[in-house]
Formats: sequence, C-alpha cells, structure tokens
Amino acid sequence: MVQLRPHLDPAEFVSQVQRQQQVGYHLVYLDVDAAVQAIAGFRIVETLANGKVLYIDDLVTDGVAQGNGYGKALIDWLLDYARSKDCASIHLDSGVQRTGAHRFYFGRGMTITAFHFGMKLDPDL
Repeated sequence: MVQLRPHLDPAEFVSQVQRQQQVGYHLVYLDVDAAVQAIAGFRIVETLANGKVLYIDDLVTDGVAQGNGYGKALIDWLLDYARSKDCASIHLDSGVQRTGAHRFYFGRGMTITAFHFGMKLDPDL
C-alpha cells in the first residue's frame, strides 16, 4: 500500500484502516509465498447517480510483481464480490498521472464515466 500511498505515516496506517472499517471499508489482498503481491481497499456505497456500487478506494500491485496477473485476479475477485452483494457497478478514481493503471483499467473493460473534482480545505493536510 505504501507504493500507492507514500504520504501515509506507517505508524498510523493500521489505526487509519480501523477507523475506515468502522464506516464500511474493507481491505483485501493477494499473497504468494507469504508476500503481498496486490492489495485493494474498497467499500459498498449507494448513490442516487449510480445505485449500489462497489467503490475501490485503493488498488495496487507490487511494482516488481506487475505483469503476473495479480491485479487481474484481484479485480476479478472484486467483480465477483460486487455481484454477490447485488451492486450495479464498480467505480474507482485514478490519478491523471497513472497512465499504466489506466491502461490496466481499460483492458479490464472499464471506461471513463466522470471527472472527479476536489479542493483541499487546509493546505497543511
């Protein structure tokens, strides 16, 4: 996860995940030989725009393990899980600089459906 979210304080990671779990966040991973190769953080939400959705907050494959099918396996698991929970779709946001990830998402049949806008409220955060 640190490869995707290098800004996170490792000492605070577990407590942050636990706080997020209290509001529906799930963390799943794929390991090979006791080493995490891919990880995803997600939640199920319901919106007026999209109905019941599995929203992927975090998705990353270890940089040295990319190309081995681990990300595909994790996405396939997430799709099956979303279907089992009667979700209408899956969604995620991806930074505009992550062109390799975008190729992966397009290859899995995902499309760009919206722009995501944001504004920091405290410049120190």
